[in-house]
Amino acid sequence: MPNKSQRPSLSMPAFATLTVVVAVAAALFLTACGKADTPGGAKPGAAPVAAQVGAVTLQPQRVELSAELAGRTVAFQTAEVRPQVNGIVKTRAFTEGSDVKAGQLLYQIDPASYQAALDSAKAALAKAEASATTAKLKAGRYDELAGIDAVSKQLRDDTQAALKQAQADVASATAAVRAAQIDLDRTRVSAPIAGRIGRSAVTPGALVTANQAAAMATLQQLDPIYVDVTQTSAELLRLQRDLAEGRLQRDASGQARVKLLLEDGSTYALEGRLQFSELQVDPASGSVTLRAQFPNPRRQLLPGMYVRAQVQSGVQAQAILAPQAAVQRDAKGNATAMVIGKDGKAESRTLQTGPAINGQWLVTSGLVAGDQLIVDGLQRLRPGSPVQAAPAASAAAR
Repeated sequence: MPNKSQRPSLSMPAFATLTVVVAVAAALFLTACGKADTPGGAKPGAAPVAAQVGAVTLQPQRVELSAELAGRTVAFQTAEVRPQVNGIVKTRAFTEGSDVKAGQLLYQIDPASYQAALDSAKAALAKAEASATTAKLKAGRYDELAGIDAVSKQLRDDTQAALKQAQADVASATAAVRAAQIDLDRTRVSAPIAGRIGRSAVTPGALVTANQAAAMATLQQLDPIYVDVTQTSAELLRLQRDLAEGRLQRDASGQARVKLLLEDGSTYALEGRLQFSELQVDPASGSVTLRAQFPNPRRQLLPGMYVRAQVQSGVQAQAILAPQAAVQRDAKGNATAMVIGKDGKAESRTLQTGPAINGQWLVTSGLVAGDQLIVDGLQRLRPGSPVQAAPAASAAAR
């Protein structure tokens, strides 16, 4: 009688048959799953389902192009106040950091010695004038006497020469009086220009000398004010070429407008104008200096401030702008975008882009007016895939 603990075993032919049956069943199951996973439930050989995308139709726009350049503010006028005579400073007649007018008294140098020099020069002039009067009368009498041969012609000539010498002495004394008056006037140190004056380097009682190296104070005119920025010579050449070939145009005024970004990131409220560009390139940096002029009525801009200037480089009348969301980068870093072709399928384009303008890329090549640019639904889209377009939600949000 067989042992109950022993189970019947399959023979080798039966085991092989069972293995084949299991393999066939697994293959049929995978095939069924593959059909179920087909996108849109389509059967093999059926037409692919069009992907839903958002697109915008590109239209040419008029845009103002600008370049952002770093620079610093410079006073419109700067005058270093120095004495032109020697002496002791008696008074200082201004408040440091205040606005002064042209011709306003800043310092008074002790005028006593210069007043004495002027009085002496005036006395010398009076003496010379008296001598000239005597010489003139004498010359007149001798001229009459020589006419009747009462005196020799030599004596008449001597009196005429004495008269001319006396007149020359008067002219010399007059010049001495004028020089003494100028020195006396220079004891009053006045503001050469209108503007804001800084700290004073001297106090009452200090000895100053004519044309000394150290300035007594510095005066700066701040309204208007200059902003000096630098631009590479290569960029300047490209700008000139675009203007010459008509790709860029100047505005009606013919002057480039400039906007300022301050050190704290805020925008300066008033707009400036580009005045000129330097006539030579800095050999060390390869850059050219540009100077813009800004109104500064509230004295918000001070000399030496670091700013960023947005300099208008021109106007492009037929610019193509692409939303930044629609532009991607390939493995080589090239800008690419997907458009809807005439056959209703997605088509990849390689682009050349310029600067960003209000959240959009300026496209210089790769896209033309009338192209339907795909903005939304790019995640699983491939070139050649059929698409069904609707207005892009991201474009409508802008």
